[in-house]
Amino acid sequence: MGILAYLQRIGRSLMVPVAVLPAAAILLGIGYWIDPNGWGQNSIIAAFLIKSGGAIIENMPILFAIGVAYGMSKDKDGAAALSGLVGFLVVTTLLSPSSIALFNGIDTSVDGWQTQISPAFKKINNQFVGILVGIIAAELYNRFSSVELHKALAFFSGKRLVPIIVSIVMLLVSAVLYFIWPSIYDALVAFGKYIKDLGSIGAGIYGFFNRLLIPVGLHHALNSVFWFDVAGINDIPTFLGGQKSIDDGLATIGITGRYQAGFFPIMMFGLPGAALAMYHTAKKGNKDKTASIMLAASFAAFFTGVTEPLEFAFMFVAPVLYVIHAILTGISLFIAAIMQWIAGFGFSAGLIDMLLSSRNPLAVHWYMLILQGVVFFFVYYIVFRFVIVKFNLKTPGREDDVTDTTAEENVPTVGDTSKLAEQYLVIVGGKENLTNIDACITRLRLNVHDSDLVDEQAAKALGAMAVIKLGKTGVQIVVGQQAEKIADKMKKLV
Repeated sequence: MGILAYLQRIGRSLMVPVAVLPAAAILLGIGYWIDPNGWGQNSIIAAFLIKSGGAIIENMPILFAIGVAYGMSKDKDGAAALSGLVGFLVVTTLLSPSSIALFNGIDTSVDGWQTQISPAFKKINNQFVGILVGIIAAELYNRFSSVELHKALAFFSGKRLVPIIVSIVMLLVSAVLYFIWPSIYDALVAFGKYIKDLGSIGAGIYGFFNRLLIPVGLHHALNSVFWFDVAGINDIPTFLGGQKSIDDGLATIGITGRYQAGFFPIMMFGLPGAALAMYHTAKKGNKDKTASIMLAASFAAFFTGVTEPLEFAFMFVAPVLYVIHAILTGISLFIAAIMQWIAGFGFSAGLIDMLLSSRNPLAVHWYMLILQGVVFFFVYYIVFRFVIVKFNLKTPGREDDVTDTTAEENVPTVGDTSKLAEQYLVIVGGKENLTNIDACITRLRLNVHDSDLVDEQAAKALGAMAVIKLGKTGVQIVVGQQAEKIADKMKKLV
C-alpha cells in the first residue's frame, strides 16, 4: 500500500471518534439554552446535560485511541477497539508526570516537584498520542488476530491475544516516546503557536489549507492541531466548555472559536451560492438533473455543514474553482476572526450547530456570521458563474454530450443501495480486485490490487461525483451520503 493510501486510511479512521462530537455538541448546546451563564448552577437539568456533554469532550484523546484502532482494523471488531484502549492506558500511565518523576528519582512529596518535569509529559493525554496508539493497536490486531497458540494456551489465541501483545508493545513505544515525545511536542506547539500568534491572518491561513487538503482527506490531521488539545489550542472542546472554560482561564471571549466561526458563512451560504451558479450555467437539457443534485447538496451544506457532495462536484472537473473556494474560505475565517464574530460547532458549521452554540457564553455576535454569509453567497455566485462561463469549465450539467446512454438508462434509483453496490463492485474490477472496503460520510474508500481496473466513466454514469486514485492500490469514489450503506452492501457481496 502506498504512503498516500495509508494516510487516507488514517484520515478515514479519524471520522470514527469525530462522529462522537455531535452528541457532545447537542447535550452542551441544549444545556446552554437552558442556563447560558450559570453552567448548570441555576438549573439541575442544564447541569445534567452539560456534565454529560463534558464527559465526552474531556475524554476525546481516549476516544481517538479507541476509534482509530477500530477504524483501521481489518474487520472492524470490538477486540481492536479494546486493544486501542489498553494501549492508551499503558502509554499515558507510564508517561504521566508521576511516573516520569519516579523514573528520574524526583521526590513527589516536595512542593514544586512538577516544575522538574517536561511540559510534554503533562500533556501526554492528547489526541496525537491517541491517534498514534490507535494506529499501532490496529496494525497489531490485523497481524495477530488470527494467530493460533499451542493447545495449552488456546484460550489466548486469536483476538484474545491482541490486547496482551499490545500491552507489551506499548512498553517499548513508551520507552521510545520517553526520549522523543518532548521534541515532537515542542515542534507541534511551535507550529501551533506560530499560526496562533499571527492572529486573524493565522486563522485565514488555516482555513485555506483546511480546504486545500480535503481532496486527499488529510485535513483531519491539520484540524487536530487547531481543534483539539495537541498543541494547546483545543478550539472545539474549549468553546464547547463555555462558562467553565472561562472560569478555568482556558478561554478568551472573542478569540476561542476563531478556527471554527469563519466556516459558517462558507458552508451555509457560500457553497450554496456556488451551487446556484453551477445550475444557472448548466446546459438547458441538463438543468433538471443538475438542479436535483445541487439542491440536495446545498440542503446538506446549509443545515448540517456536510459540504463534500458540493465540493467534489467541481473539485476535479474545475480545479481552479476549488482553489478559489479555498482562498475564499481563508478570507472568511480571517474576517470572522478579526471582527470577533464567533460561533462554534461539535460536528460542522451548519445551521444546527450555529443554533446550538448561539447561547454559549463564548459565542460573540454570532448572528453577524449570517450577514457575512449572505455576502459570501453573492460573492461565490458571481465569481463561480464568471469563471465557469469565461473558461468554459465542465462543471455539472456542462459536460460534453455522450452518445452512449445505456449506462444512464441502467442507473438505479437513489435509495437502491443493493443494486448500486452490485454495480460499483463491477466498476472497481470485481471482488478479486478488492482488498479492503470502507467508507466515510460521502466516500467509498477502497483498497485494490490495481487501480487501473477501476472504470471512472462508469462510476460517474452511476452518479459518482468523483473518482480519486491514490497510487496503484488506493481508490476513493465520492457517492454522497449513501456511502456507508453502499460499502456495507459491498462487504456482504464480497
